[in-house]
Parts: sequence; structure tokens; C-alpha cells
Amino acid sequence: MASDKAVETVIVGNYVEMETEGKPKSVKNKLSNFFWHGGSAYDAWFSCASNQVAQVLLTLPYSFSQLGMLSGILFQLFYGLLGSWTAYLISVLYVEYRTRKEREKVDFRNHVIQWFEVLDGLLGKHWRNVGLAFNCTFLLFGSVIQLIACASNIYYINDNLDKRTWTYIFGACCATTVFIPSFHNYRIWSFLGLVMTTYTAWYLTIASYLHGQVEGVKHSGPTKLVLYFTGATNILYTFGGHAVTVEIMHAMWKPQKFKAIYLFATLYVLTLTLPSATAVYWAFGDLLLNHSNAFSLLPKSPFRDMAVILMLIHQFITFGFACTPLYFVWEKAIGMHECKSLCKRAAARLPVVIPIWFLAIIFPFFGPINSTVGSLLVSFTVYIIPALAHIFTFKSASARENAVEQPPKFVGRWIGTYTINVFVVVWVFVVGFGFGGWASVTNFVHQIDTFGLFTKCFQCPPPTLPPSSAPHLLNATAPTPLNHTHLHHP
Repeated sequence: MASDKAVETVIVGNYVEMETEGKPKSVKNKLSNFFWHGGSAYDAWFSCASNQVAQVLLTLPYSFSQLGMLSGILFQLFYGLLGSWTAYLISVLYVEYRTRKEREKVDFRNHVIQWFEVLDGLLGKHWRNVGLAFNCTFLLFGSVIQLIACASNIYYINDNLDKRTWTYIFGACCATTVFIPSFHNYRIWSFLGLVMTTYTAWYLTIASYLHGQVEGVKHSGPTKLVLYFTGATNILYTFGGHAVTVEIMHAMWKPQKFKAIYLFATLYVLTLTLPSATAVYWAFGDLLLNHSNAFSLLPKSPFRDMAVILMLIHQFITFGFACTPLYFVWEKAIGMHECKSLCKRAAARLPVVIPIWFLAIIFPFFGPINSTVGSLLVSFTVYIIPALAHIFTFKSASARENAVEQPPKFVGRWIGTYTINVFVVVWVFVVGFGFGGWASVTNFVHQIDTFGLFTKCFQCPPPTLPPSSAPHLLNATAPTPLNHTHLHHP
């Protein structure tokens, strides 16, 4: 973390705490600190809550149509709890690693600790390489999803341009996140992001109930295993937003306070996701099977336009959340991470944005890509690897005895923790990666076969042709018809 504040290390019990000193006194610096320099537990809570429920808020009704109402609610509660547990494990491993290093007088004032470095320091290079591969790939596609979502959302306000063109435009806009140094500087953005998703969630809820159920509404889900597990892995993805947990913790003045922050963030997020998903599914039922974006079914209004605009801004923030760890990895690879010049670091980060931009244009499949990323990447990155890493880090009696953070009594100390970790690994590997991977990839390949790569406007309605052009088309060679179930407005 490149900080403009002097820091001293203070050993308190088993912990190594970072205390700030020499705080600026001028009004200008106080304003800068208020809006820019966030390192409190509240900042971390805003960052976790804002990052956890981004664009996926609009795909959860789609998941409910695949799962059915009861399964949708139960999976949200279950994966919310599971995600909070593995975020706790990551925080324990981070504190363990940082405390060990700071006792060795390692200085992190100009260095952001990342998850792969925690794995390297605690378990060795092989764990580091696996963690780095999964984390970077997940964050890469997480950023891709935000660009696709930007184009999908703005299309509901202005359909004069196709979604691919909007992707070009928003790719350029999101590239400006290269100027945000670290998560230490996301204070105002995190706060605004959570306000935006809160508005959107309650707009979806209230608008759905005011709209009422569509004529002949059906709630037939679940109907097919492939759809059931696709929906389940989308919820797995929803509560797997802690691939950036280590970076958020490192931005805190006292990372030890993070332990329960993710759980409290999840509880708040559930007050947004459960009402909105259930209300939209209640109103539109099976129509959601062909509408992966909830905005598409609600009538155009100033309130909907406001929700779309707020989600666009939030997607810019979430793009920055997903990309910033990638920026750090790239900076470290080219030796620019400790550079003091913001402009030089920003220029060095630009090559990271280009492949993200390109992938968003190749695979513009908004709903299916969420589930695919959830099953193949989130399952390992934020569930399986942290649980296994905790088991192997503390497998010896001496490691458990000297651990900086002892497991709480209510989970059964080390035996209970070990049991929960094994359950997480087995469940997520079999259900999330196994069944979820099969279902999500099947659905994803179906989208490619139906629409093809580089499609200009995924799930857009077919253009209405003027009557004069019909006779000409009758004499033309007819193209292979598309599956009409995917030609509805998303």
C-alpha cells in the first residue's frame, strides 16, 4: 500500500498492528482524508458490501427462474454463510502471514500484500502459483463481466447503438481506473457504490410488486438439471466476491478488525438480494428464463432509468475493484509496484485493460458467463483453496499452538474448523465445480452455438423490417433460424 502517512509497527500480544502517525492537520488534507484515504473497519465494510453485490443483483431473478423460489432462497442463505466462512479463513491467513513477516522486520509501507503472496509465505511456491493462476483468471473475467453488463444496461436507455459498440465506449471509460492507486483510495466510491445497489435492489422489489404478476404467470422451476445447477453456481458467484479480501484488509489501519466484517456485509447484502430476486420472480415467473437481466422485463420509467444509470456508475467502481489486484500483479511483474509517480504507474497498468476489453467483445453472454466463472473459477479461488490452505497451514500441533488467531469456541476450535473446511472443500468441489461446471459450460456453449462469437447484440430483439423489403427477402437464401427462445429482449 503506497501511503502518504508514516507508519510504525507496534506489537500487541500476538498481533502486529500498524499505527499511523504524523496525520496532516490542514483543512485540505483533512478533506482529502475524508474522501480519499479510507482504512477503517467501516471502509472495509463498505468495500466488501459494495463489491459483493454488483451487476449480479440483476441476474439473481434469472437464477430463481432456474432454481425455483425455495431453492433460490436457500442457496442464497447457504452460500452467503459459506462465503463468510472462507473470507474469515482468508483474513486469518493474512494476519498470520503479515505478523510473521513484520516480526522479521519486513516493511510493507510501499507494498500491497496479495493472496498469492500469503500462500507463498505460508505454504510455498506451488501454492502461490495455483493461487495466482486462479485469482488472476477470476478477476480477469470478473472485469469482463462488468464491461458486458455496462453495455447490457445502457442499451435499455439508448438502443441507437448496439451492445458491442457500447462495450467499446465503456471499455475506454473503465480504463481510467488505472489512476486509482489502491483500495486505500476507494472510500467515497465504496460508499456511493453501496447506495447505488441499495436503490436498485429496492427499485426492483417495489416496481415488481406495483407491476403485479403478468397474465398467465408460471413458476415451473426447477425443470432441468442443467438449469438448476447453472442457477446455483450463479449464486455461488454472488457470494464469492472476496477474491480481493487480502487487498481490502491490507488497506485497513488495523487488519485484525476484519474478522467479522465480511459476515456483516453479507447480512446486509441479503436484505437486498432476497427481496429483489423473490419479487421479480413472483411477478414474471418463467419469462425470466429468457431474460437474464431483470431490467428488461420492467416497464420504462424515470425510476428504471435512474437505476440503470446508478448501476452503470457502480459497474465502473466494481471494474476498478476487480482490476486493481491485477494492476498490482502486473506492476510487481515489471518492477513498477513501488514507483511513487502516479502517472507512470497508470501508464504501466494500461496493458491489463486491453485483454479484458477484447474478451468482453468476444463473449458478450451476460447471464451464462456469470455461472461459468462461478463454477470453474470462484469455486476454487474463494472456497476450496482458502479452506485447504487453512488446513495445511495449521496441520502441525506447533503451528496451531503458535497461531496468531485461534478459532472461536462456537465452531469447536480446531476440530470444528477442520470439519467445516473439509465440508466446504467436498461440497464446492462436487456441487459447485462438478455439477455446476457441467451445467454452466453446457449453457455457455449453447449460447456460442446459437449466437456465435463477437455477436453485436446478445439477446437483442430482431430488427423490424419495413414492408417494402419483404419481397426482396423472400427471394434471398434463408439463413438458419435461431432458437426463438433467445431472441427476446434480455
